[in-house]
Amino acid sequence: MSKFGKKGVLLVNLGTPDAPEWGAVYRYLKQFLLDARVIDYPWLARNLLVRGIILPFRTSSSTKLYKELWLPEGSPLKVYGEKLTEGVRESLGEEYEVELAMRYQNPSIESAIDKLLAKQVRDITVFPLFPQYASATTGSVHEEVMRILVKKQTIPDVKLINSYHDYEPMIEIFAENGRTFGIENYDHVLFSYHGLPQRHLRKADTCNHCLKTADCCQTLSIKNQFCYSAQCHATTAALVKKLGLKEGQYTTCFQSRLGKEVWAQPYTSEIIEKRAKAGDKKLLVFCPAFVADCLETTIEISVEYQEEFEELGGEKVQLVPSLNDSPIWVEAVAGLIQKEA
Repeated sequence: MSKFGKKGVLLVNLGTPDAPEWGAVYRYLKQFLLDARVIDYPWLARNLLVRGIILPFRTSSSTKLYKELWLPEGSPLKVYGEKLTEGVRESLGEEYEVELAMRYQNPSIESAIDKLLAKQVRDITVFPLFPQYASATTGSVHEEVMRILVKKQTIPDVKLINSYHDYEPMIEIFAENGRTFGIENYDHVLFSYHGLPQRHLRKADTCNHCLKTADCCQTLSIKNQFCYSAQCHATTAALVKKLGLKEGQYTTCFQSRLGKEVWAQPYTSEIIEKRAKAGDKKLLVFCPAFVADCLETTIEISVEYQEEFEELGGEKVQLVPSLNDSPIWVEAVAGLIQKEA
């Protein structure tokens, strides 16, 4: 261990309410949706939309869903995050200090950074728990970290991990989780990612490449290397190769859209309808944008899409569990930190 201090690591996930109660959910949604990288409207329009329309109508329904999701130990995202943090801390050993933070609510990024600085770390590696880069997730985390650090008189070396969408150990864990269900027993495989408005994809484009052709996201290149959709397709390609799937056996799609504007396509709900009309009875669904099971996987996929599929004549929508606190995932995270730090 260096005499000049340990290496600091900040693991950051999106966030969660402190409790499955109306007030806690309201505070979480307000902080999340008022982030200018999440809803990128001008300040006044964003506040009118969030405070005047979304929060009054969405808080109660979201609270109900969080009550269904909640574990005895707390929010799954936080419970898995704490277990991952402890595992990574143990794996990395005494040379590292590891802290968990949430971009929205608690533990906050600022409180976690203060803990690391109080321990006199010589540098900080910021590890957003989002495999694919998006301005609304990883970009927001990086901005918040810099906003906090810029106020400090002494700023340590900082390493911002951008993405790891094709990180081999992560791909293998997702694939192995899927293999346990016997992929040959399913009619079709969905790789369902969290959606983004197409407006966000275009704003991130600096090469006049985005959405110019129907297949612009299919191949990752220097022009779209930071495109969220292109990185999602690259994750799918890595998983397809690992699983030995053939063209026609799988679809990449996007879930969790909000509002009436056009989001990244195709939509998961529409693909589920399409597969039902094709006569499929059993669908296997990977959610490789989420490293821990949460509202968007446990409830949206396993409950809501299951109900939709049954109404359309299907039988089973099987969610492949996420990485959660798998010991192999713990070692994979530790390995990537050691490589990047």
